[in-house]
This record gives sequence, structure tokens and C-alpha cells, in this order.
Amino acid sequence: MKTMLSTFILSLAALTQPFEVRAGEADVVQVALTRSGDGTYQASVTVEHADEGWDHYANAWEVVAPDGTVLATRVLAHPHVNEQPFTRSLSGIAIPKNIKKVRFRAKDSVHGYGGKEIVLPVNP
Repeated sequence: MKTMLSTFILSLAALTQPFEVRAGEADVVQVALTRSGDGTYQASVTVEHADEGWDHYANAWEVVAPDGTVLATRVLAHPHVNEQPFTRSLSGIAIPKNIKKVRFRAKDSVHGYGGKEIVLPVNP
């Protein structure tokens, strides 16, 4: 009986202790890719991440070719704690004519890459 009571008290104590919820990986949730008159592309990418401040925030997104080559990177210079999800654009993206689709991925300052990605066809 004493062992069961001790276990119950320890379990109850664990439940009443504060615990830390950390943000996960940065997810790409929406992308608009448009071709410009000069043949380059503009991407508007919406990223979602539970930014916690300067120690853990979504800090970049990339355009990646099927072979893994990074075609463009948009650095995100600060946390977006109170702006979720958020959209940032990048223009002048050169995508070679032989590439038919590209992948968009985001990274955060703790986990790096690994969240949800979006693959889009490239319209010539």
C-alpha cells in the first residue's frame, strides 16, 4: 500500500511541475511562384513555426532543385513570434529551363530543415 501511495504522489508531483513546450520544425504551408518578364521567378512563401524569440525561430526558406541543388535562399532576419503564419517573398530566382519542378523548404535556428515542404511545377 505504501508503494502505491508513493507512486501516486510522485506521479501527481510530476503533473504539477511546469513543463516546457518547445517549437517544432518550420513548415512551408503555402507558395506562389510566378515567372517575371526577364525569365526569372518570384516566390512568395508562407512559413509557420512557433517562434519563441531569438533562441528558436524560423530563420530561412529555400528553393531546391530535384537533385538537391539550392537555387535560392531567403534569410529571415528576425523572429515572428506574434505573426504566424507569415509570408515573405524573393525575386530574381534563376531556375534552369530543364528543371520541371522545385521544392520549397523552411528551416529554424534549432532543428534546421525537416518540416513540411511543398513541391511545385515550374511553368516556362
